Amino acid sequence: MIDSHVHLDGFERRGELPAVLDRARAAGVTEFIAIGTASDDWELYRQLRQKYAGTIHYTVGLHPCSVQTGWEAEVAQLEAFWSQTELPVALGECGLDRFHLPKDNPAEAERIFGLQRAAFDFQLQLARRLNTPVVVHSRGAFRESVDQITASGVDWSKIVFHCFVEGAAEIAEINRLGGRGSFTGILTYKTAEPVRLALKEQGMARVMVETDAPYLAPVPHRGKPCEPAYVRYTAEAAAALLNVPFEEFDAVSTANTKAFFGLA
Repeated sequence: MIDSHVHLDGFERRGELPAVLDRARAAGVTEFIAIGTASDDWELYRQLRQKYAGTIHYTVGLHPCSVQTGWEAEVAQLEAFWSQTELPVALGECGLDRFHLPKDNPAEAERIFGLQRAAFDFQLQLARRLNTPVVVHSRGAFRESVDQITASGVDWSKIVFHCFVEGAAEIAEINRLGGRGSFTGILTYKTAEPVRLALKEQGMARVMVETDAPYLAPVPHRGKPCEPAYVRYTAEAAAALLNVPFEEFDAVSTANTKAFFGLA
């Protein structure tokens, strides 16, 4: 299995990464896409890619919640990662997030959202120029995210909406455009029926699974820190929902992930 979206920087900084990777391997998870969110983790992930060649792959991007005034200087550093020997496998995560905007100051919320839109557009245009996949973070901003991606001219087949939390109609639209959704442990939560319906709507052809660790631990670990080994619980739940043997789901989702990120 591949954990297609995981944040390994905290594990590495606390000296926990070797043990975390050992537990993942014991669960059958052998590759990891470490997702960049800001300039303070990009170089760390490049070094982990070098240290764990063939096991850890990485992306670089500016998460919408990391976008601040002066974001231009930060994203200007991104393209250089594609001129090095340890190449990223995608740009992201980047996108739009209304959920974390200030609730008590609408004017400030819209100012910040405007910065997010500008940073997202810059990264989409860079991804288009580099012809690289894009890992999209979209929370509370589905319509704006879809419209902005379409307007950018980026090839939709290179788009994944990570941690998909919308419903069947939304994933049908993304699939019609050529993109896909990736599913986390939310799939196992009792209140997440729309997400389960979205998985069924998308089906096996484009399915990918992830932990988004250290967040969103699946049942039976919900409420506890998440780690890459737990992607197996999400994969098992997804296989049951799609009524296919786990081994078949594992093979197809792994192949989908490798094809999307261009892994050998």
